[in-house]
Amino acid sequence: MKKYIIMWTFVLCAVVLSACSNEEEKTESENLKIGIMLSDAGLGDQSFSDMGFAGLEKARDELGVSFDYRELQDTETYEQGLEELVEEGNDLVIGLGFSIQEALETVAKRSPDVSFLLIDSQSELPNVYNITFKEDEGSFLVGLVAGMKTKSNIVGFVGGEDVELIHKFEDGYAAGVKAANPKAKVISTYAGTFGDDKLGESIAQEMIAAGADYIYPAAGFTGVGVILQSQKAGTYSFGVDSDQFYLAEKSVVSSMVKQVDVAIYDTVKELVKTGAISEKNKQLGLKENGVAIAPITVIKLSPAEQKTLDQHIEEISNGTVTILE
Repeated sequence: MKKYIIMWTFVLCAVVLSACSNEEEKTESENLKIGIMLSDAGLGDQSFSDMGFAGLEKARDELGVSFDYRELQDTETYEQGLEELVEEGNDLVIGLGFSIQEALETVAKRSPDVSFLLIDSQSELPNVYNITFKEDEGSFLVGLVAGMKTKSNIVGFVGGEDVELIHKFEDGYAAGVKAANPKAKVISTYAGTFGDDKLGESIAQEMIAAGADYIYPAAGFTGVGVILQSQKAGTYSFGVDSDQFYLAEKSVVSSMVKQVDVAIYDTVKELVKTGAISEKNKQLGLKENGVAIAPITVIKLSPAEQKTLDQHIEEISNGTVTILE
């Protein structure tokens, strides 16, 4: 009898210790607070900001963290929004987009004990961690499809702001088009903004009038206007950042998916589990599942075209082919 009492005592202690450990882990994750300053288009852009926000929603639901956010419509400047997130006591403050870098570095210098995460650019400050993507790789695949399928031999690219980051989208796309179809011409226009869908519609109209039958926008909410106008005109388009097929199911052939949500979620998960972020600079491409091409819809690739696409995915993923030197 005494032996059974001792055995059950050990079992009970193990259960109690396990419960305490789980409760401690739960408490730690619930106490972890994340703040995010969204890109200029803000929530509802159906692209970059929405993806970043979705990553934190998943972290909240699955990891038990709490988060807050700011948009430019809530604050006068990025700096003010970031400062407010620091003052709230957030353990990690995220700046979503290259345009936030200057403001984030200003705030990070004043708050050396706070960790910051910058998406789409790189800072050398010791308390700022960086995630960038190989947008050229995913854009190359989109361009490959456009080059293989265009009937007019004229395709379009619409950028948001005329900056180095968006040039990676354009250059990768143009390289893919030319790899598939050296005769094809790429028309490029920069809108100067990521937040004007009406301007996007107008630019798409001009490109379609010039003969473009496939258009790839890397322009946030401006790009939504491009996609909707393409469907209205009966031509084809591509989505960006997220799979945007749902926006125009008769026009969106595929999308260059940029896994911003996954990158943010994985970073927060690492922070919850280990209490730290291991890499100062992460660069995510096809190999790292940072970018991808969404399923092909609306049109069909021939077996030979599908083989060409698959071959390029494999070659880029294993490093045999580099898009931009």
